[in-house]
Amino acid sequence: MPTETRSRVDRPTLDLPPPYNLVTLREVGDAFAHAKGIAAEAGAGTLVYVGRFDLAGFAVVLEPDEPLKEARRAFYAGMHALAEALTFHAPPEKLVHFDWPGSIRIDGGLIGGGQLGWPAGTREDETPEWLVFGAMIRTVQMGAGEPGLRPLESALEDEGFDEVSSDRLVESFARHLMFVMDAWQEEGFNTVAKGYLQRLTPESGVSRQIDPHGNLIVRRVGKADTERRAFLPALEAPTWLDPQTGGPR
Repeated sequence: MPTETRSRVDRPTLDLPPPYNLVTLREVGDAFAHAKGIAAEAGAGTLVYVGRFDLAGFAVVLEPDEPLKEARRAFYAGMHALAEALTFHAPPEKLVHFDWPGSIRIDGGLIGGGQLGWPAGTREDETPEWLVFGAMIRTVQMGAGEPGLRPLESALEDEGFDEVSSDRLVESFARHLMFVMDAWQEEGFNTVAKGYLQRLTPESGVSRQIDPHGNLIVRRVGKADTERRAFLPALEAPTWLDPQTGGPR
């Protein structure tokens, strides 16, 4: 019997609005890798989903109209939409924060993160054929040992998201992403940047901006110099992703 992961366009398990086209994978599937593999053929709006008991993994195909060095800012739109979806379902007292660029924390505990892919070999000044924004969110801790043993990681169940399934979270993300992309089109990228930056883990005495190429510019009160945190290397090595398990650290 074949052992490879199979994908399929199923009778939808998610309630997604147009123009999304759902592709579901078996539980061992990698939504981000699969979306990149089919992006050129499947096109914009394809949403690949792996619904596991302990982890929500999903990825969406985008078709940018800017050169790659600017189009990568779509990552911030995806992160903003994901945070809005989490906040929508969160208990009132829970705070969703980012560690730049892609780690997601709730009340300080790491629950997952986002990542971005594009066609290999695309030049920085060339418009990529596609982008893929992918994310993983830990819904339940599996084999975590004694409570408090790993205080810097968490899961939605630990944070009081008792009634939120992976399905409902991904549906909410898809709708929020549409709103965020519409706002970008109508009002410019600054509205996306503002939504993202307000969720960065607070640092006292600093102001932060995102430059046209996605780099984070940090200014400290009382200092003339600025710090530039390079976006591309940070995207290429997500700090939240455990390369051994393929899931959040």
